[in-house]
Amino acid sequence: MRTAVVLFTRDLRVHDQPSLAAAVEAAERVLPLFVLDDGILGTRNASPGRVAFLLASLADVDASLRRLGGALDVRRGDVVAETVRAARDTGSEAVFAGADVSPYARRRERRLAAELDLRLVAGVTAVPPGEVAPAGRDHYQVFTPYWRAWREVPLGEPLPPPGRVRLPDGVEPGRVPGGPEPAWPAGEAEGRRRMERWLRDGLSRYDSAHDALAADGTSRLSPYVHLGCVSARELAQRAREAAGAASAAREAFVRQLCWRDFYAQLLASNPATVREDLRPRGDRWVDDGDVLARWKEGRTGYPLVDAGMRQLAAEGWLHNRARLVTASVLVKHLGIDWRQGAAHYFDLLLDGDVAQNVGNWQWVAGTGVDTRPNRVFNPTAQAKRIDPDGAYIRRWVPELADLPAPQVFEPGLLAPDYPAPIVDHAEAVAAFRRRRGG
Repeated sequence: MRTAVVLFTRDLRVHDQPSLAAAVEAAERVLPLFVLDDGILGTRNASPGRVAFLLASLADVDASLRRLGGALDVRRGDVVAETVRAARDTGSEAVFAGADVSPYARRRERRLAAELDLRLVAGVTAVPPGEVAPAGRDHYQVFTPYWRAWREVPLGEPLPPPGRVRLPDGVEPGRVPGGPEPAWPAGEAEGRRRMERWLRDGLSRYDSAHDALAADGTSRLSPYVHLGCVSARELAQRAREAAGAASAAREAFVRQLCWRDFYAQLLASNPATVREDLRPRGDRWVDDGDVLARWKEGRTGYPLVDAGMRQLAAEGWLHNRARLVTASVLVKHLGIDWRQGAAHYFDLLLDGDVAQNVGNWQWVAGTGVDTRPNRVFNPTAQAKRIDPDGAYIRRWVPELADLPAPQVFEPGLLAPDYPAPIVDHAEAVAAFRRRRGG
Protein backbone atom coordinates (compact mmCIF):
# COMPACT_ATOMS: atom_id res chain seq x y z
CA MET A 1 0.00 0.00 0.00
CA ARG A 2 1.39 3.38 -0.95
CA THR A 3 -0.54 5.81 1.29
CA ALA A 4 -2.83 5.57 4.32
CA VAL A 5 -4.44 7.85 6.89
CA VAL A 6 -4.27 7.08 10.59
CA LEU A 7 -7.14 8.80 12.39
CA PHE A 8 -6.29 9.64 15.99
CA THR A 9 -9.23 9.78 18.41
CA ARG A 10 -8.66 8.60 21.99
CA ASP A 11 -5.14 7.34 21.36
CA LEU A 12 -3.00 10.49 21.50
CA ARG A 13 0.40 8.83 21.76
CA VAL A 14 3.14 7.19 19.73
CA HIS A 15 4.08 4.46 22.25
CA ASP A 16 1.90 1.33 22.05
CA GLN A 17 -0.32 3.00 19.46
CA PRO A 18 -1.72 0.04 17.47
CA SER A 19 -3.48 1.96 14.68
CA LEU A 20 -0.37 4.07 14.03
CA ALA A 21 1.82 0.98 14.06
CA ALA A 22 -0.53 -0.85 11.68
CA ALA A 23 -0.65 2.09 9.25
CA VAL A 24 3.13 2.51 9.19
CA GLU A 25 3.60 -1.21 8.62
CA ALA A 26 1.00 -1.36 5.82
CA ALA A 27 1.77 1.84 3.91
CA GLU A 28 4.84 3.59 2.55
CA ARG A 29 3.46 7.00 3.54
CA VAL A 30 1.08 7.85 6.34
CA LEU A 31 -0.94 10.95 7.19
CA PRO A 32 -1.61 11.19 10.95
CA LEU A 33 -4.91 13.05 11.31
CA PHE A 34 -6.99 14.49 14.13
CA VAL A 35 -10.28 16.27 13.57
CA LEU A 36 -11.56 18.72 16.14
CA ASP A 37 -15.11 17.44 16.06
CA ASP A 38 -17.83 20.07 15.76
CA GLY A 39 -20.26 17.43 17.02
CA ILE A 40 -18.36 17.33 20.31
CA LEU A 41 -16.98 20.85 20.62
CA GLY A 42 -20.52 22.16 20.66
CA THR A 43 -21.50 19.93 23.59
CA ARG A 44 -20.53 19.34 27.21
CA ASN A 45 -17.22 17.88 26.09
CA ALA A 46 -16.19 21.43 25.21
CA SER A 47 -15.76 22.68 28.78
CA PRO A 48 -12.69 24.93 28.94
CA GLY A 49 -10.68 22.52 31.08
CA ARG A 50 -11.27 19.56 28.79
CA VAL A 51 -10.50 21.55 25.64
CA ALA A 52 -7.27 22.94 27.14
CA PHE A 53 -6.16 19.43 28.13
CA LEU A 54 -7.02 18.08 24.66
CA LEU A 55 -5.19 20.83 22.76
CA ALA A 56 -2.06 20.45 24.87
CA SER A 57 -2.16 16.68 24.35
CA LEU A 58 -2.48 17.18 20.58
CA ALA A 59 0.51 19.52 20.59
CA ASP A 60 2.51 16.89 22.43
CA VAL A 61 1.71 14.07 20.00
CA ASP A 62 2.40 16.42 17.08
CA ALA A 63 5.86 17.12 18.51
CA SER A 64 6.50 13.38 18.87
CA LEU A 65 5.43 12.72 15.28
CA ARG A 66 7.66 15.52 14.00
CA ARG A 67 10.64 13.91 15.73
CA LEU A 68 9.79 10.77 13.75
CA GLY A 69 9.65 12.68 10.46
CA GLY A 70 5.89 13.17 10.33
CA ALA A 71 3.38 15.57 11.84
CA LEU A 72 -0.21 15.63 13.05
CA ASP A 73 -2.63 17.16 10.55
CA VAL A 74 -5.25 18.91 12.68
CA ARG A 75 -8.53 19.91 11.07
CA ARG A 76 -11.89 21.04 12.38
CA GLY A 77 -15.36 20.01 11.28
CA ASP A 78 -17.30 16.81 10.84
CA VAL A 79 -14.89 13.94 11.48
CA VAL A 80 -16.17 11.77 8.66
CA ALA A 81 -16.24 14.55 6.06
CA GLU A 82 -12.76 15.77 6.98
CA THR A 83 -11.31 12.26 7.05
CA VAL A 84 -12.78 11.45 3.63
CA ARG A 85 -11.38 14.72 2.29
CA ALA A 86 -7.93 13.99 3.71
CA ALA A 87 -7.93 10.46 2.30
CA ARG A 88 -8.94 11.62 -1.17
CA ASP A 89 -6.53 14.57 -1.18
CA THR A 90 -3.63 12.23 -0.44
CA GLY A 91 -4.80 9.28 -2.53
CA SER A 92 -4.92 7.11 0.59
CA GLU A 93 -6.05 3.55 0.10
CA ALA A 94 -7.15 2.92 3.70
CA VAL A 95 -7.87 4.66 6.99
CA PHE A 96 -6.65 3.10 10.23
CA ALA A 97 -8.33 4.05 13.51
CA GLY A 98 -8.76 2.81 17.05
CA ALA A 99 -12.06 1.04 17.69
CA ASP A 100 -14.21 2.66 20.38
CA VAL A 101 -17.41 1.76 22.23
CA SER A 102 -19.66 4.81 22.70
CA PRO A 103 -22.74 5.09 20.48
CA TYR A 104 -21.31 8.32 19.04
CA ALA A 105 -18.03 6.62 18.16
CA ARG A 106 -19.82 3.61 16.68
CA ARG A 107 -21.93 5.85 14.42
CA ARG A 108 -18.76 7.61 13.29
CA GLU A 109 -17.15 4.26 12.48
CA ARG A 110 -20.16 3.11 10.45
CA ARG A 111 -20.17 6.33 8.46
CA LEU A 112 -16.45 6.07 7.78
CA ALA A 113 -16.77 2.43 6.70
CA ALA A 114 -19.48 3.41 4.22
CA GLU A 115 -17.10 5.88 2.54
CA LEU A 116 -13.64 4.34 2.91
CA ASP A 117 -11.63 1.21 3.52
CA LEU A 118 -11.74 1.58 7.32
CA ARG A 119 -9.46 -0.68 9.32
CA LEU A 120 -10.29 -0.62 13.01
CA VAL A 121 -7.60 -1.62 15.47
CA ALA A 122 -8.08 -2.36 19.18
CA GLY A 123 -6.26 0.05 21.45
CA VAL A 124 -8.60 2.08 23.65
CA THR A 125 -8.90 -0.61 26.34
CA ALA A 126 -6.40 -3.06 27.82
CA VAL A 127 -8.50 -6.03 26.66
CA PRO A 128 -10.80 -5.40 23.68
CA PRO A 129 -14.56 -5.68 24.27
CA GLY A 130 -15.73 -9.16 23.36
CA GLU A 131 -12.36 -10.83 23.83
CA VAL A 132 -13.60 -12.40 27.05
CA ALA A 133 -17.26 -13.39 27.29
CA PRO A 134 -19.36 -15.92 29.19
CA ALA A 135 -20.66 -19.02 27.45
CA GLY A 136 -23.62 -18.20 25.25
CA ARG A 137 -23.38 -14.41 25.64
CA ASP A 138 -21.35 -11.60 24.11
CA HIS A 139 -20.55 -9.76 27.35
CA TYR A 140 -20.52 -9.89 31.13
CA GLN A 141 -22.98 -8.05 33.36
CA VAL A 142 -21.31 -9.09 36.63
CA PHE A 143 -17.85 -7.80 37.40
CA THR A 144 -16.29 -10.62 39.44
CA PRO A 145 -16.50 -13.35 36.77
CA TYR A 146 -15.31 -10.79 34.21
CA TRP A 147 -12.32 -9.99 36.42
CA ARG A 148 -11.45 -13.68 36.77
CA ALA A 149 -11.48 -14.13 32.99
CA TRP A 150 -9.85 -10.76 32.21
CA ARG A 151 -6.83 -11.23 34.44
CA GLU A 152 -5.93 -14.45 32.61
CA VAL A 153 -5.68 -12.69 29.24
CA PRO A 154 -2.05 -12.20 28.12
CA LEU A 155 -1.64 -8.54 27.24
CA GLY A 156 1.57 -8.83 25.25
CA GLU A 157 4.49 -6.45 25.08
CA PRO A 158 3.76 -2.77 24.42
CA LEU A 159 4.53 -1.63 20.89
CA PRO A 160 7.48 0.75 20.46
CA PRO A 161 7.01 4.00 18.53
CA PRO A 162 7.50 3.67 14.77
CA GLY A 163 11.06 4.16 13.61
CA ARG A 164 9.91 6.72 11.06
CA VAL A 165 6.67 8.31 9.81
CA ARG A 166 6.81 9.43 6.17
CA LEU A 167 4.15 11.95 5.16
CA PRO A 168 2.52 11.86 1.72
CA ASP A 169 4.21 14.15 -0.81
CA GLY A 170 3.03 17.74 -0.83
CA VAL A 171 1.18 17.59 2.49
CA GLU A 172 1.26 20.69 4.68
CA PRO A 173 -0.29 19.51 7.95
CA GLY A 174 -2.64 21.83 9.77
CA ARG A 175 -1.24 23.03 13.07
CA VAL A 176 -2.67 22.42 16.51
CA PRO A 177 -4.55 25.59 17.54
CA GLY A 178 -3.31 27.38 20.60
CA GLY A 179 -5.24 27.38 23.81
CA PRO A 180 -5.08 28.27 27.49
CA GLU A 181 -2.67 26.46 29.76
CA PRO A 182 -4.45 23.35 31.09
CA ALA A 183 -4.96 22.96 34.83
CA TRP A 184 -3.00 19.70 34.62
CA PRO A 185 0.14 19.26 32.49
CA ALA A 186 -1.12 17.30 29.50
CA GLY A 187 0.14 14.97 26.80
CA GLU A 188 1.95 11.69 26.38
CA ALA A 189 5.32 12.90 27.68
CA GLU A 190 3.75 14.06 30.95
CA GLY A 191 1.56 10.97 31.16
CA ARG A 192 4.56 8.69 30.76
CA ARG A 193 6.51 10.61 33.40
CA ARG A 194 3.64 10.19 35.81
CA MET A 195 3.26 6.52 34.93
CA GLU A 196 6.95 5.83 35.56
CA ARG A 197 6.82 7.70 38.87
CA TRP A 198 3.67 5.86 39.92
CA LEU A 199 5.02 2.41 39.07
CA ARG A 200 8.27 3.20 40.88
CA ASP A 201 7.04 5.09 43.95
CA GLY A 202 3.26 4.87 44.33
CA LEU A 203 1.99 1.44 43.34
CA SER A 204 3.51 -0.36 46.32
CA ARG A 205 1.18 1.40 48.77
CA TYR A 206 -1.95 1.43 46.60
CA ASP A 207 -3.88 -1.29 48.43
CA SER A 208 -3.43 0.39 51.81
CA ALA A 209 -3.63 4.08 50.83
CA HIS A 210 -5.97 4.39 47.86
CA ASP A 211 -9.10 5.17 49.91
CA ALA A 212 -7.48 7.86 52.08
CA LEU A 213 -8.57 11.11 50.45
CA ALA A 214 -6.00 13.40 52.03
CA ALA A 215 -3.12 11.00 51.37
CA ASP A 216 -3.49 11.28 47.58
CA GLY A 217 -2.70 7.59 47.24
CA THR A 218 -4.06 7.10 43.71
CA SER A 219 -2.17 7.35 40.44
CA ARG A 220 -4.13 10.30 39.01
CA LEU A 221 -3.44 8.81 35.59
CA SER A 222 -7.10 8.63 34.54
CA PRO A 223 -7.10 11.78 32.33
CA TYR A 224 -4.06 10.46 30.46
CA VAL A 225 -5.58 7.00 30.03
CA HIS A 226 -8.90 8.51 28.92
CA LEU A 227 -7.35 10.44 26.01
CA GLY A 228 -4.89 7.67 25.29
CA CYS A 229 -1.82 9.69 26.23
CA VAL A 230 -0.97 6.56 28.23
CA SER A 231 -1.86 3.14 26.87
CA ALA A 232 -4.25 1.24 29.14
CA ARG A 233 -2.71 -2.00 27.94
CA GLU A 234 0.84 -0.90 28.71
CA LEU A 235 -0.15 0.43 32.12
CA ALA A 236 -1.93 -2.80 33.03
CA GLN A 237 0.90 -4.98 31.77
CA ARG A 238 3.61 -3.04 33.55
CA ALA A 239 1.59 -2.88 36.77
CA ARG A 240 1.12 -6.64 36.64
CA GLU A 241 4.89 -7.06 36.45
CA ALA A 242 6.01 -4.16 38.65
CA ALA A 243 9.03 -4.98 40.78
CA GLY A 244 8.99 -3.76 44.36
CA ALA A 245 5.20 -3.84 44.75
CA ALA A 246 3.44 -6.58 46.69
CA SER A 247 0.99 -8.73 44.80
CA ALA A 248 -1.94 -7.26 46.78
CA ALA A 249 -1.04 -3.72 45.69
CA ARG A 250 -0.54 -4.74 42.07
CA GLU A 251 -3.81 -6.64 41.97
CA ALA A 252 -5.80 -3.83 43.62
CA PHE A 253 -4.59 -1.32 41.04
CA VAL A 254 -4.95 -3.59 38.02
CA ARG A 255 -8.45 -4.42 39.19
CA GLN A 256 -9.38 -0.75 38.70
CA LEU A 257 -8.13 -0.90 35.11
CA CYS A 258 -10.26 -4.00 34.70
CA TRP A 259 -13.32 -2.03 35.83
CA ARG A 260 -12.61 0.39 32.99
CA ASP A 261 -12.63 -2.45 30.47
CA PHE A 262 -15.70 -3.99 32.10
CA TYR A 263 -17.76 -0.85 31.60
CA ALA A 264 -16.47 -0.52 28.02
CA GLN A 265 -17.65 -4.01 27.07
CA LEU A 266 -20.94 -3.39 28.91
CA LEU A 267 -21.66 -0.22 26.92
CA ALA A 268 -20.54 -1.83 23.65
CA SER A 269 -23.27 -4.44 24.09
CA ASN A 270 -25.86 -2.13 25.68
CA PRO A 271 -25.57 1.22 23.86
CA ALA A 272 -28.97 2.44 25.05
CA THR A 273 -27.63 2.67 28.61
CA VAL A 274 -26.18 6.08 27.86
CA ARG A 275 -29.75 7.23 28.59
CA GLU A 276 -31.70 4.19 29.77
CA ASP A 277 -31.35 2.05 32.88
CA LEU A 278 -29.73 -1.32 32.43
CA ARG A 279 -32.04 -2.64 35.16
CA PRO A 280 -34.99 -0.26 35.65
CA ARG A 281 -36.29 0.06 39.22
CA GLY A 282 -39.40 2.10 38.53
CA ASP A 283 -37.88 5.23 40.04
CA ARG A 284 -39.82 8.50 40.05
CA TRP A 285 -37.18 11.18 40.25
CA VAL A 286 -37.45 14.57 41.94
CA ASP A 287 -37.21 17.62 39.68
CA ASP A 288 -35.79 20.37 41.91
CA GLY A 289 -33.37 22.82 40.32
CA ASP A 290 -32.50 24.52 43.62
CA VAL A 291 -31.51 21.25 45.29
CA LEU A 292 -29.51 20.22 42.22
CA ALA A 293 -27.71 23.57 42.26
CA ARG A 294 -26.78 23.20 45.94
CA TRP A 295 -25.30 19.79 45.22
CA LYS A 296 -23.33 21.08 42.22
CA GLU A 297 -21.99 24.04 44.19
CA GLY A 298 -20.97 22.01 47.24
CA ARG A 299 -23.55 23.49 49.62
CA THR A 300 -25.37 20.36 50.83
CA GLY A 301 -24.29 20.68 54.47
CA TYR A 302 -22.53 17.31 54.28
CA PRO A 303 -18.82 18.24 54.50
CA LEU A 304 -17.44 15.30 52.52
CA VAL A 305 -19.94 15.81 49.70
CA ASP A 306 -19.28 19.54 49.56
CA ALA A 307 -15.51 19.02 49.56
CA GLY A 308 -15.81 16.60 46.68
CA MET A 309 -18.04 18.80 44.58
CA ARG A 310 -15.75 21.78 45.09
CA GLN A 311 -12.66 19.77 44.16
CA LEU A 312 -14.43 18.58 41.00
CA ALA A 313 -15.21 22.17 40.02
CA ALA A 314 -11.68 23.37 40.73
CA GLU A 315 -9.57 20.52 39.34
CA GLY A 316 -11.74 18.55 36.92
CA TRP A 317 -10.88 15.44 38.87
CA LEU A 318 -12.24 13.59 41.88
CA HIS A 319 -11.17 10.55 43.86
CA ASN A 320 -13.29 7.51 43.04
CA ARG A 321 -14.58 7.07 46.60
CA ALA A 322 -15.61 10.74 46.71
CA ARG A 323 -17.35 10.25 43.34
CA LEU A 324 -19.39 7.39 44.78
CA VAL A 325 -20.42 9.26 47.93
CA THR A 326 -21.33 12.51 46.18
CA ALA A 327 -23.31 10.58 43.57
CA SER A 328 -25.11 8.48 46.16
CA VAL A 329 -26.28 11.57 48.04
CA LEU A 330 -27.69 13.11 44.86
CA VAL A 331 -29.57 10.00 43.79
CA LYS A 332 -30.57 8.27 47.02
CA HIS A 333 -30.76 11.12 49.55
CA LEU A 334 -32.10 13.83 47.26
CA GLY A 335 -33.96 11.61 44.77
CA ILE A 336 -32.60 13.37 41.69
CA ASP A 337 -32.18 11.46 38.44
CA TRP A 338 -28.70 9.98 37.99
CA ARG A 339 -28.62 11.41 34.46
CA GLN A 340 -28.52 14.92 35.93
CA GLY A 341 -25.50 14.01 38.00
CA ALA A 342 -23.80 12.17 35.16
CA ALA A 343 -24.20 15.21 32.91
CA HIS A 344 -22.60 17.48 35.53
CA TYR A 345 -19.70 15.10 36.05
CA PHE A 346 -19.22 14.90 32.30
CA ASP A 347 -19.20 18.69 32.10
CA LEU A 348 -16.17 18.90 34.34
CA LEU A 349 -14.15 15.70 34.49
CA LEU A 350 -10.90 15.67 32.53
CA ASP A 351 -11.25 11.89 32.44
CA GLY A 352 -14.93 12.08 31.46
CA ASP A 353 -15.50 8.79 29.65
CA VAL A 354 -18.97 7.80 28.47
CA ALA A 355 -18.73 4.13 29.45
CA GLN A 356 -17.20 4.78 32.88
CA ASN A 357 -19.45 7.72 33.68
CA VAL A 358 -22.69 5.94 32.79
CA GLY A 359 -21.58 2.66 34.32
CA ASN A 360 -20.58 4.20 37.64
CA TRP A 361 -23.66 6.42 37.91
CA GLN A 362 -26.00 3.50 37.21
CA TRP A 363 -24.04 1.41 39.73
CA VAL A 364 -24.63 4.10 42.36
CA ALA A 365 -28.29 4.49 41.39
CA GLY A 366 -28.81 0.74 41.64
CA THR A 367 -30.04 0.58 38.05
CA GLY A 368 -26.83 -0.91 36.64
CA VAL A 369 -24.56 -3.76 37.67
CA ASP A 370 -24.45 -3.29 41.46
CA THR A 371 -25.55 -6.52 43.12
CA ARG A 372 -26.85 -4.46 46.08
CA PRO A 373 -28.99 -1.91 44.24
CA ASN A 374 -30.50 -0.38 47.39
CA ARG A 375 -27.25 0.33 49.24
CA VAL A 376 -26.92 3.89 50.52
CA PHE A 377 -23.65 5.53 51.54
CA ASN A 378 -23.76 7.45 54.81
CA PRO A 379 -21.75 10.59 53.96
CA THR A 380 -20.79 11.28 57.57
CA ALA A 381 -19.66 7.71 58.27
CA GLN A 382 -17.78 7.65 54.99
CA ALA A 383 -16.00 10.90 55.88
CA LYS A 384 -14.83 9.45 59.19
CA ARG A 385 -13.53 6.35 57.42
CA ILE A 386 -11.75 7.87 54.41
CA ASP A 387 -10.82 11.28 55.81
CA PRO A 388 -10.38 10.46 59.52
CA ASP A 389 -8.42 13.62 60.37
CA GLY A 390 -10.68 15.87 58.31
CA ALA A 391 -7.73 17.20 56.29
CA TYR A 392 -9.43 16.73 52.92
CA ILE A 393 -12.61 18.44 54.12
CA ARG A 394 -10.73 21.39 55.61
CA ARG A 395 -8.78 21.84 52.38
CA TRP A 396 -11.85 22.17 50.18
CA VAL A 397 -14.40 23.65 52.60
CA PRO A 398 -12.67 26.70 54.09
CA GLU A 399 -15.69 27.47 56.29
CA LEU A 400 -14.64 24.43 58.32
CA ALA A 401 -10.89 25.03 58.24
CA ASP A 402 -10.66 25.77 61.97
CA LEU A 403 -12.69 22.80 63.12
CA PRO A 404 -10.88 19.68 64.35
CA ALA A 405 -12.14 16.15 63.95
CA PRO A 406 -14.73 15.02 64.93
CA GLN A 407 -16.57 18.38 64.77
CA VAL A 408 -15.55 18.82 61.12
CA PHE A 409 -17.73 15.87 60.12
CA GLU A 410 -20.88 17.28 61.76
CA PRO A 411 -20.26 21.02 62.12
CA GLY A 412 -23.76 21.89 63.31
CA LEU A 413 -23.79 25.25 65.10
CA LEU A 414 -19.99 25.36 65.30
CA ALA A 415 -19.75 26.87 61.80
CA PRO A 416 -22.58 29.39 61.40
CA ASP A 417 -21.51 30.29 57.83
CA TYR A 418 -21.88 26.66 56.74
CA PRO A 419 -25.35 25.29 55.81
CA ALA A 420 -27.24 22.68 57.79
CA PRO A 421 -27.61 19.32 56.02
CA ILE A 422 -29.92 19.65 53.06
CA VAL A 423 -31.78 16.53 54.23
CA ASP A 424 -31.63 14.33 57.31
CA HIS A 425 -29.71 11.16 56.53
CA ALA A 426 -32.00 8.72 58.36
CA GLU A 427 -35.15 10.29 56.94
CA ALA A 428 -33.69 10.31 53.42
CA VAL A 429 -32.72 6.64 53.62
CA ALA A 430 -36.18 5.69 54.88
CA ALA A 431 -37.83 7.65 52.08
CA PHE A 432 -35.59 6.03 49.47
CA ARG A 433 -36.36 2.54 50.75
CA ARG A 434 -40.07 3.29 50.65
CA ARG A 435 -39.75 4.43 47.03
CA ARG A 436 -37.91 1.24 46.17
CA GLY A 437 -40.35 -0.92 48.06
CA GLY A 438 -38.11 -1.90 50.93
